[in-house]
Amino acid sequence: MRIVVINHVTLDGVMQGPGRSDEDTRDGFTHGGWAAERGGDDAVTRAWGRRLAAGSGYLLGRRTYQDVLAHWNTQDSPFRDALNNAPKYVVSNTLAEPLPWPNSTLLSGDIPAAVAELRKTPGNDLHIMGSGALIRSLAPLGLIDEYLLCIHPLVLGVGRRLFADGFVPTTFDIADTISTATGVIIAGYRPHPMAR
Repeated sequence: MRIVVINHVTLDGVMQGPGRSDEDTRDGFTHGGWAAERGGDDAVTRAWGRRLAAGSGYLLGRRTYQDVLAHWNTQDSPFRDALNNAPKYVVSNTLAEPLPWPNSTLLSGDIPAAVAELRKTPGNDLHIMGSGALIRSLAPLGLIDEYLLCIHPLVLGVGRRLFADGFVPTTFDIADTISTATGVIIAGYRPHPMAR
């Protein structure tokens, strides 16, 4: 299986709290919900839907897993059943089994080794959504195969970014790009083979 990140980011790389004002207020972040206005663009919905429907499940950090569970399972939404039915691999050294969400498997201990083993499993893409700390821990080890980013035409100036200061320099090849009517650029990037 390939590991594919699917996230919303701003022009300055912020990925914190894209969906709701209360989604992630760590460090006093007050700009939550910044992607809501453009994130429902038809092209964005189609791009994400196509990828997620063809995937083999999700690879999630603890915080994203708990937030998604708490939010979508309390909503009357078509996402609830799809998320509950999909396999979910949850990276955490603080959670314990059984996990509260159906079809969830805990990965703990040596996380990079567990993810490397998971990548050897036959199947389609595993998607990481949110989970910034997980992304930043796996990417320098060559364990992320692709990034599908919805780049929003705004700068926030503060917030947790996809690639934090001090991240290992990496080059990428473009897999595909789509411009949307709302100004969001949907871009697929693969780490250049020499960068792995």
